[in-house]
Amino acid sequence: MVPTSQVPGPTVLVISLGGTIAMTSTSGAAGGVAPRLTAADLVAAVPGLEGEGALELKDFRQIPGAWLEVDAVAALAELLNRYSASGTGGFVITQGTDTLEETAYLLDLLYEGAAPVVITGAMRNPTMAGADGPANLLAAVRTASSPAARNLGVLVVFADEIHAARHIQKIHSTSISAFASPGSGPIGHVVESRPRLHFSLNRQPAVAQSFTRPATVEVIETTLGSSGVLLHGAEEHLDGLVIAAFGAGHVPASWTDRLEKLAARIPVVLTSRTGSGSVLTSTYVFAGSETHLLGCGLINGGTLDPRKARLLLIALLRAEADRAEISAAFAARN
Repeated sequence: MVPTSQVPGPTVLVISLGGTIAMTSTSGAAGGVAPRLTAADLVAAVPGLEGEGALELKDFRQIPGAWLEVDAVAALAELLNRYSASGTGGFVITQGTDTLEETAYLLDLLYEGAAPVVITGAMRNPTMAGADGPANLLAAVRTASSPAARNLGVLVVFADEIHAARHIQKIHSTSISAFASPGSGPIGHVVESRPRLHFSLNRQPAVAQSFTRPATVEVIETTLGSSGVLLHGAEEHLDGLVIAAFGAGHVPASWTDRLEKLAARIPVVLTSRTGSGSVLTSTYVFAGSETHLLGCGLINGGTLDPRKARLLLIALLRAEADRAEISAAFAARN
């Protein structure tokens, strides 16, 4: 850790959650890697990082990305809000890439501060040739230290690209260029050690963090010829549901009666499974079309992909938003 008194610039808090970037070889007979490195280990492995400003380090979790849960991310958001209010200049979060896009979006919903929050990770663990973790961490710290990144909410920095949390998606299982923002592209790049933002986005208001009750929300995806059996009894187990529909918001005709009944009991959000583009509102009029489903009481998820729509619905339900507030929140984010 670099003492604050010896370097200029804002203090950046580096928070480690584990993931591939923090994985090393295990001692088991099967070999393989597991998350073991600390935030201090990660920082020590990055040449040139000592000249980037004052760093504080915190180990928040040491787990694979697939193990992260909503409550852990909510607790992390509370920590960010507390540190930001006390004057911390920026934040870098390292984690597993399996859930990186979801952590980024949920934090973006819950974070209230102005200081930059930048999430990064790695696709190649530190035991591999060409491990990308050190370069990603260095680019993330440089972005979190940049005044241009303030008031943009949560960002993701990967492979020298800067992405907004609301757009980021993991699009490849193994490539070091695994992250992209379909339909919008990155909002900037890190070039010659300096973050360069091409455009910015209007900051959206945070969702209240009262989180007074748990909420269970799942995603059900349409597929060719699906019977929709997973819809049966969903209202008995779920507080909300997201439908990942065909195209611009379409489902098999056999689903429509069940969805109408579900929408009368719990919030049901209509999204597209395509990963880019928007659910329409009134173009198609057949049974199971977006016009029909919205008329049956489903909530238009707009441009949000199913995973992000699920997180927004969870946050709203846990904050005890009513149906009108939920509809308004989705409309405001599209």
